[in-house]
Amino acid sequence: MRLFPVRDINRALTTPHVNRTLILVNVIVFLVMLLSDYGLIDSSFAWDIGEKFAMTPYYIIHGEKLYTLFTSMFLHAGFFHLFGNMLYLYIFGDNVEDVFGHVNYLVFYMVCGLAASFTYTISIMDPQLYMTPVIGASGAIAGVLGAYLVLYPKARILTLVFPVIVPIPAMFFLGFWFLMQWLYAFFEVGGNVAWWAHIGGFIAGIILALTFGLKRKKARESRFSLVTG
Repeated sequence: MRLFPVRDINRALTTPHVNRTLILVNVIVFLVMLLSDYGLIDSSFAWDIGEKFAMTPYYIIHGEKLYTLFTSMFLHAGFFHLFGNMLYLYIFGDNVEDVFGHVNYLVFYMVCGLAASFTYTISIMDPQLYMTPVIGASGAIAGVLGAYLVLYPKARILTLVFPVIVPIPAMFFLGFWFLMQWLYAFFEVGGNVAWWAHIGGFIAGIILALTFGLKRKKARESRFSLVTG
């Protein structure tokens, strides 16, 4: 069973500049790669962008190409890979940025991405996977989902459960999403997906939200109440 989120009923109080920028950068990088694939951009940099900036566990373990821990977050394997990730980031990221603040949200996003990469690297059982490049923003976005679960557990997520759209509380929608990641990882469903990266990012997001996010949310709500009161 797949749940397809349409949007959340949870208006952010600030403009999510960082979240929008992250989405824009991901889309631009994908378009550059796409144009280079079709030979419309005559650039060795664009042609080799996937090979140069994807994260390969072998190199990370040996302290090489550490920059790929960050650059790999902005690479996607295809349109549906990009669309799915950006949809989730668009729906859930604005409210998390609203709580953390613009700069802190960017740091939060990157830390979750790093946690996802390290979790995946540690989880590798097949030696051949150490030399398999990993790309995608899903680990960092999983952190956003984990934080959203902590900060807005009762927020309603309008979800397509074919053929109807129903509002589902975030705690159930995201709880189901996380459960599916565990099941996929345990039963090794879809060998080309780094499920453990999703799990690591999600847990990192929960920890950061519990440690910093809830305090900031309460302080923000208190200030807002004083102003509106």
